[in-house]
Amino acid sequence: MKNGLKIGLALVLLSCLLPMPYGYYILVRYLAAFTFGYLAYSANQTKKSNAVMVYLFLMLLFQPFFKLALGRTLWNVVDVVVALGLLFSVFRTPSKPTS
Repeated sequence: MKNGLKIGLALVLLSCLLPMPYGYYILVRYLAAFTFGYLAYSANQTKKSNAVMVYLFLMLLFQPFFKLALGRTLWNVVDVVVALGLLFSVFRTPSKPTS
């Protein structure tokens, strides 16, 4: 389920590169904040503290209540970087622990 959320959110973030109505971008912020909050909670349950910190940072970055005025160009860069990071986290193979 987590991989599906990551892929879905990555697609939504990439769709922000297209000209959309302003309300769509607000909806994306809500979806991203909620999804990153869930991913942080899930990472905390599995004791992955680095992932928790990354997801909490992203949740704060995308939260819709206190908007960061980064400008469209910078938000596009952020959207692409975060989308690629989400896709990378889905498709990478976990390294095997060394004994």
